Amino acid sequence: MDRRRRIGAYGLCRDGERVLLTRGSGASPFPGYWRLPGGEVAHGEHPTAALLREFRAETGLAVEATGLRAAVADVVRLTGPDGPVAEHTDRIVYDVATTDGVPRAESDGGTDAVAWLTPAELPGLPLMPFTAELLGQPVNPLPEGGPPPVGAESSPAPVDRRQRFAAYGLATDPAGRVLLTLIADGYPGAGLWHLPGGGTDHGEQPASALLRELVEETGQLGRVTDLVHVSHRHSPAEYGPEGRPLDWHGVRVVYRIVVDAPTEAKVTEAAGGSTAEAAWFTPLDAPAPPATTEVVAEVLPLLAG
Repeated sequence: MDRRRRIGAYGLCRDGERVLLTRGSGASPFPGYWRLPGGEVAHGEHPTAALLREFRAETGLAVEATGLRAAVADVVRLTGPDGPVAEHTDRIVYDVATTDGVPRAESDGGTDAVAWLTPAELPGLPLMPFTAELLGQPVNPLPEGGPPPVGAESSPAPVDRRQRFAAYGLATDPAGRVLLTLIADGYPGAGLWHLPGGGTDHGEQPASALLRELVEETGQLGRVTDLVHVSHRHSPAEYGPEGRPLDWHGVRVVYRIVVDAPTEAKVTEAAGGSTAEAAWFTPLDAPAPPATTEVVAEVLPLLAG
């Protein structure tokens, strides 16, 4: 079975107790199913920019992101030209508020209706699983879907153009120390201090992937508490272990993690991994740019909040 991956950005928009949903059109893989407005993050695009673009296209409304709601993943079975396709989608869900516009259905695309719905109207509606879960409704399995969404690539991306979804942790212990990892030689950012975490596997939830990476890279057991940050990095020509420049686009979600019983930080993954070292730092001793990656610089100030 062909396995593919996508990244999407969606908005949870409320008006009192009502929530705004869109319905899949005949051009979508699951016609008639309702979901939160949003869509695919293009290569090189920040998830927030994708949210604003897709929300406007599907609903006619301009919105602003007011917070982070969730990062979830699901796998659906689609019908491809050469057989079944298992499509994994990493979905970043924002809280949003409207700033302009009047609701209207998408004229030509993957949705054909937009509606404000009350909680009493949700039971019995066909809901996409991620939407049902976020709205506290029963999650029902989907049937096998149709072709991939309108505009989706009909074949895997070129080998030298890659989009990667990753989950990282702003991990602290009861003493207030922060846990960082050192990127190994031969990997982008070699020699810089980074957050523990990494890319998710096909079919894996972001939070689960992060806890797995935390053990592999630092030897620590932690618990995820909050989703605190989303960032991206697009490098059109970045050298990595492949030994040639690649067009990389990384989308990263960052969770707060608490390590209740810290131990000596130690890399436990097999030799040759992307992490050379792990260490605990007090806030005063924590490395600062240019010795850190940009995502560390973005999230370390959250510890002072």
